[in-house]
Amino acid sequence: MINNLGRAQPYALSLFRIVIGLLFTCHGIASLFGLLGGAQVPAGTWPGWYAAVIQLAGGALVLLGLGTRTAALVGSGSMAFAYFDVHQQRGLLPMENGGEAAVFFCWTLLLIVFSGPGPLAADRLFSSRGASRDETEVRRERRLRVPA
Repeated sequence: MINNLGRAQPYALSLFRIVIGLLFTCHGIASLFGLLGGAQVPAGTWPGWYAAVIQLAGGALVLLGLGTRTAALVGSGSMAFAYFDVHQQRGLLPMENGGEAAVFFCWTLLLIVFSGPGPLAADRLFSSRGASRDETEVRRERRLRVPA
């Protein structure tokens, strides 16, 4: 069973990335357009409107798996800024200052920066290196396996 879970891990990572990207995109849509129960942020206001643009564009890129690591890094940084610049003024801990979502997105996007997009990413369609890199990783894992 553990071996089956190990084989599914890259696909679980892709699903994780897709869900986080979708949620981040929804936050951008809510702030930019006042949809999905969100309040519309006036265009050009600092920092809310710019954060919403990053959420919409970066979230869509993470969702699709296009330039995933870069988009996730920018999104993670924007959420760290949001937490320390906006939320931290209201209290020390996220429970006190309403910054749970900012902390959550900051750390999950940072995880995606280091773990990559997984196999179900649009980048794989445009990169011939993506397939060969996956094949190389599979061969390396087979060599390193210790017989049970």
